[in-house]
Amino acid sequence: MELTLLGTGGPDGLPLPGCPCAACETAVGDDARAATSLLVDGVLLLDLTPGLAFAAARSGHSLAGVRQVLLSHPHDGPAVEIPAGLPAPGRVAPGQEIALPTGHRVRAVPVDAPGSGYEVTGPEGERLLYLPPECAPAGLPEAVEPYRAVLLDAVGRPDALARLRAAGAVGSTTDVIAVHLDHRVHPGPELRRRLAALGVRAVPDGTTLTAGDLHDVPDVPRRTLVLGGARSGKSVEAERRLSAFPDVVYVATGGIRDGDPEWGERVALHRERRPQSWQTVETCDLLPLLAEGDGPALLIDCLSLWLTHTMDELGAWDDAKWAEGAERELRRRVGELTAAWRATRRTVVAVSNEVGSGVVPATASGRRFRDELGRLNVALADESEHVVLVVAGQALPLRG
Repeated sequence: MELTLLGTGGPDGLPLPGCPCAACETAVGDDARAATSLLVDGVLLLDLTPGLAFAAARSGHSLAGVRQVLLSHPHDGPAVEIPAGLPAPGRVAPGQEIALPTGHRVRAVPVDAPGSGYEVTGPEGERLLYLPPECAPAGLPEAVEPYRAVLLDAVGRPDALARLRAAGAVGSTTDVIAVHLDHRVHPGPELRRRLAALGVRAVPDGTTLTAGDLHDVPDVPRRTLVLGGARSGKSVEAERRLSAFPDVVYVATGGIRDGDPEWGERVALHRERRPQSWQTVETCDLLPLLAEGDGPALLIDCLSLWLTHTMDELGAWDDAKWAEGAERELRRRVGELTAAWRATRRTVVAVSNEVGSGVVPATASGRRFRDELGRLNVALADESEHVVLVVAGQALPLRG
């Protein structure tokens, strides 16, 4: 099937009319986007948006051959003008299917928010899935095999992609394209970086492609190390990187601290942010988790607390114990963790503090912790496909 994306933006486009935000101010050129509309083989149009005829002409296509127009999401405000010659737009009832004279079939896929998702099957049997903004499948599609292409709101609903992957509807050969893009993410490099971490790509308005053609979307890395200072946004960045995975084990190394309400509030905020499908394990015993060959993705938050726990166990804060063998034992344990990180077959994202740029600690034990954490970060970064430094909420790729 030939797919032409006449628009790839949110319902109000990008930039949003009258919006003064930084994302809208920088949405120019290919980063400016009309509301999403998809033309399939020149005969099926999904969603009506303003200026469709001009958008089609700019992409080298005509709307003269369109036989069916379907709407996917509620249209608030004034009715969209229907270009001359187009059939009146309609919807397919959930679970129902219509057939076009051209051999295309369209089945409505129920979604979990107002709107209709559409599964389109071409004359040769190839299939694509198109979801409206802010929607995920409700009652997952029966996927005998993965779709050739999936177009969805990957920024607003990465969990929709997770559900599709869990059901087998998205596989390694599925071309996943982000649509309904708006000012939630800065356009350009930041958008491409975030989508690539999910195994998704974005294309400019007017792009024509063939469903199922393989494209150069970076593979999701097996090992990612996310570094940052206090309240830098490093945990949010780590969680975002796994938001499209169907199963995630969140490894909390901080544990529970009785009598510390402020720590309890921090833990509660982290839990509220995570998807309900994620499993939480509170442990500092990381080696068995990394050794499991076929388990779900791991998110380890964080390595600095693992180091604190390990130094507590060894009494490594004490100068005498440090000299009497705690240093040697700590280095051995860090070596074991590094070896397990290197050998793991699981997808894993780990968070760690970057403390080497601050004030030099006033105590010997504080300087010891700073130095050992720096060595641990260096060791794991050297064995990671992706390394990211987060500063003021901005993720700066150091590797990958």
